[in-house]
Amino acid sequence: MANQKAFGLWSAVFLGIGSMVGAGIFIVIGQAGAIAGNIVWLSFVFGGIAALLSGYSLAKLALRYPSRGGIVEYLVQGFGEGVFSGAASVLFYFSQLIALAAVAKSFGAYASTFTHANQDPLVVNVFAIGIVTFFTLINLIGASIVAKSENILVFIKVTILVVFAIAALFTVHPEYLSMKEMPPIQNMLFAIGLTFFAYQGFSVITNTIEDMDDPRRTMMRAMMWAIGIVAALYILVSIAVLGNLPLSKVIATKDYALAEAAKPIFGVWGFKIMAATALLATASAINATLYAATEIGYTMAKEGNLPKVYSYNVFHSFEGLIISALLIVPLIVFFNLSEVTTVAALAVLVVQGLTHVGHLFRIKETGANVWVIGFAIVAMFGITALTLYYNSRHDPMIGYYLLGAFALAFAVEVMLRFFTRRVVSRQIVDLFNVKRFYEELEK
Repeated sequence: MANQKAFGLWSAVFLGIGSMVGAGIFIVIGQAGAIAGNIVWLSFVFGGIAALLSGYSLAKLALRYPSRGGIVEYLVQGFGEGVFSGAASVLFYFSQLIALAAVAKSFGAYASTFTHANQDPLVVNVFAIGIVTFFTLINLIGASIVAKSENILVFIKVTILVVFAIAALFTVHPEYLSMKEMPPIQNMLFAIGLTFFAYQGFSVITNTIEDMDDPRRTMMRAMMWAIGIVAALYILVSIAVLGNLPLSKVIATKDYALAEAAKPIFGVWGFKIMAATALLATASAINATLYAATEIGYTMAKEGNLPKVYSYNVFHSFEGLIISALLIVPLIVFFNLSEVTTVAALAVLVVQGLTHVGHLFRIKETGANVWVIGFAIVAMFGITALTLYYNSRHDPMIGYYLLGAFALAFAVEVMLRFFTRRVVSRQIVDLFNVKRFYEELEK
């Protein structure tokens, strides 16, 4: 009889929900709403569809290549042990750091609402750098209480969002959602890149495969259920926010619009509770993502993707944690929240798009539907193109920032190969190892 594994269907679903319903929705709802207006809920629909397509591809890759390397492993499997896959892996690491900076900046924006210096850039940056420093120290000390509290934080933030969304539906102003107030339909398309960013976290389900009960049956179902439930919540929340705030107010408070939308329903205390929930969500996301980014850095160092400095021990953690934190600081200081969020969303879209392109080269091994993978590729790069086009008119530097991230990733990869002569290696070499893995799971 098979041993009972840690992750059944619903425990994997709840892990995915907890990973997705984090800082993303608190950052994105106001910024996407400022672009798409009262049809931002449609942006969340299409963002959810893109997430489902991407989740399908990643689940199929996880089943064929059950490795803790996750996307890094899938990139190497798809493109081979070359410069391109190595550079894409470095870019993936960079995207995690950029996303961390966006979350930290959001923490600063919500924290500043509790002070008299509301949204003062200096105050926002101080709070943002402070929270990154705090969790860097926590991880260095090795305190386990933060990790143990993650489930409680997930329950709190999801519960408050659900209560807010349901209550807000009873106070919606129909005129705010009317066709007369609707912006051009293309604005809804331009906001999809940001809304897709709010779904980030679903890939964590693939990391549970080694501890998943009957992964062949559970993996795909858990992925689809988790994304579907989160999509329904996001659509409700977006209707609640844009139905309770005039568009001018959403634009004015875009960095903390979700808290602002609670004020007409629950008063000042509603604003404070939602802002505090945002602080909890962003803080827990920073803790979890900072640890994950450090682990990625360590893995990439061990496998030849980053300098060996990442593998040195510092107290109970790795020097890579300190380096990661130091790299995040200039992103916080030199970019505003909108810029760093957009660059993070674009980086994630490109990395996942490349992962799905690589999947095409292994489609016979994974047994995935070629049309679904094709649609996932079109979705990732199509949304990227739309986002870049919109920002070429409103913030043209975004495209240069993304290009700079690409150039830096390739430069790092080329230099490492030149100086260390190392090669990025596959962790899952042949089908025999995969069959043996599933046989071990079933024992």
